[in-house]
Amino acid sequence: MSILIYAESAEGKFKKVAFELASYAKAVAQSMGTTVTAVTVNAGSVSELSQYGVDKVLKINNDKLAGFTAKAYADAIKQAAQKENVKLVLLSSTTDSLYLAPLVAVALEAGFASNVVGLPVSTSPFQVKRTAFSNKAFNITEISTDVKVLSLGKNSYGVFENASSLTEEDFSPSISDADFGVKVQSVEKSSGKVTIADADIVVSAGRGMKGPENWGIIEEMATVLGAATACSKPVSDLDWRPHSEHVGQTGKPVAANLYIAVGISGAIQHIAGINSSKVKVVINSDPEAPFFKVADYGVVGDLFDIVPKLTEKLKAFKAQNA
Repeated sequence: MSILIYAESAEGKFKKVAFELASYAKAVAQSMGTTVTAVTVNAGSVSELSQYGVDKVLKINNDKLAGFTAKAYADAIKQAAQKENVKLVLLSSTTDSLYLAPLVAVALEAGFASNVVGLPVSTSPFQVKRTAFSNKAFNITEISTDVKVLSLGKNSYGVFENASSLTEEDFSPSISDADFGVKVQSVEKSSGKVTIADADIVVSAGRGMKGPENWGIIEEMATVLGAATACSKPVSDLDWRPHSEHVGQTGKPVAANLYIAVGISGAIQHIAGINSSKVKVVINSDPEAPFFKVADYGVVGDLFDIVPKLTEKLKAFKAQNA
């Protein structure tokens, strides 16, 4: 009886969250004396998963699943779980998996816990620690169903190598036309940039930038740091930046290792969406800005003076350590 994970990929390559989920699953499996099985959809080489503790991979290759359709993917994961007779299914907290997890739980008649941020507190009874109230608190949730589904909070566990011997198996679940009630017409993706979902560092800016023409200093800092760029809701509403960069409770949630907020006052909705980030740095001219109350580090001053100087320092540091 193995633990099953859904290892997400894009364009044939695994996302970072797949390795974090595998790392987490391996630790849980070792505590329970079992193994880790991953199910993949249209992924390329799966051998990389063995570095993070996956023992077996069920490889689904199906042209019908080229575009993400939650119901069809959930049906495939359900069939994989039933084939392996698993009692614990793990998914990440990406946008796709947030759609998938409740569908998988319903299909398996399983108890479901989202926003899990640590290894199980107990396996008998089965209890996990979760974030609550927009990451302002934690609770301990007990799941009593025979099959259990967990959604792991992004960047809440980390990526750890734990090599295993990998077995690969082709898997062809029965996919019904009824699973494709929603049709994907097109998917538009930016290329050549670090995505917010995969970024360890995010540089975000707000209305303090005064206009879209000033965004070059943010993009330059992000390039030096290898970071993703993001923005506050008012900025995306003003069309200064694309809506895909809007982070916060009403935008994309961020759980980066480092989150740098430039010219963002810190509305409660924004803070709630980025509060899971490990280190938060704020640059703002207003010393009373709410963001300073939750920041690990804060700089009070003119961002148009501070950001270019900070970028130059980062460039120099990077050159010295090249």
